[in-house]
Amino acid sequence: MVLALVVLAAIVGGYGAGYLVKGYLDQKAAEVAQLSPPKPWYQTQGKSVGVVVEIPAGPIFADTDPSESGVVLPYEEALPREIYEPPPDPGPVAAPELPGPEGKPAWRRYAAAAPEINGRPRIVLVIDDLGMDRKRTRETVELDGPLTLSYLSYAPEIKKQGAAAKAAGHELLLHLSMQPNNPEVDPGPNALRTDMPVDEIRRRLAWSLDRFESFIGVNNHMGSAFTADTAGMRLVMAELRQRGLLYLDSRTTSETVGGKLARQFGVPFAERNVFLDHVNEVSEVKARLVEVERMAERNGLAIAIGHPRKATLQALSRWLPKLSDKGFVLVPLSSVVSGG
Repeated sequence: MVLALVVLAAIVGGYGAGYLVKGYLDQKAAEVAQLSPPKPWYQTQGKSVGVVVEIPAGPIFADTDPSESGVVLPYEEALPREIYEPPPDPGPVAAPELPGPEGKPAWRRYAAAAPEINGRPRIVLVIDDLGMDRKRTRETVELDGPLTLSYLSYAPEIKKQGAAAKAAGHELLLHLSMQPNNPEVDPGPNALRTDMPVDEIRRRLAWSLDRFESFIGVNNHMGSAFTADTAGMRLVMAELRQRGLLYLDSRTTSETVGGKLARQFGVPFAERNVFLDHVNEVSEVKARLVEVERMAERNGLAIAIGHPRKATLQALSRWLPKLSDKGFVLVPLSSVVSGG
């Protein structure tokens, strides 16, 4: 009897010690997990066909097919509104533009030729996040234009890619990476962040703006946190004014100060009205294109932003050739900016 009690006590004691050890290990694992940075959002998804993987660990987005996976992933961070109705144009910007070395600011010097309007409603179509997926970028360049194409600053051979788009008659932007509100969404290398010293923001900004020429201005890549930060955006606007560039606010947040500060600094600017492809389905892109047409008819102008996604390119390849017959005219961004 005594022997049985001793054995039972040993067994129970062993289990107790095991539970103590397990609890200790679980606690340490939890502490390590808290110290480890979250895995970048784009690294949790598969790579789309044609993505260049040799250069930086930047945001390379999946082109998910919901019919296969049952999951629809957002292309960027969550958007406050897919459709933004602009207020009445308050008039000219506050300060005159600065001339460039050839007598014209860069946004005028590199502007694409605008077609005759003849009283028709104008539509600006911006495709950004270009340059990383070379296959989809080439397919975008082959679409009917003039389009306004925005290249990620860290894209490979960006000068060569930009030159090809320019030769095809399109207008170019630089897609400037900025901090989003969601810390798990990675905006890519050299992104502008609100917690950086002034000199570091300027260094990163210069790095991006010096990557290639022949672009008319910038629009923000992500940036729901940074575009709401007055101090940081003042640095951006000062540099754009100095270089004679315009600013397109992608409006990834309703709290953006981009338009207000552009006016203060005399930077020509415009704001996105419709996002085309937050949902990666052809039917959804078509529905957003209907909204673009309605807004253009109502206001005389609509600015849409899309991305080089399979559904988007498929919808646009069918929509663009019919645009003129519907009574609309596709124009480059430079022809519609405030202050232009």
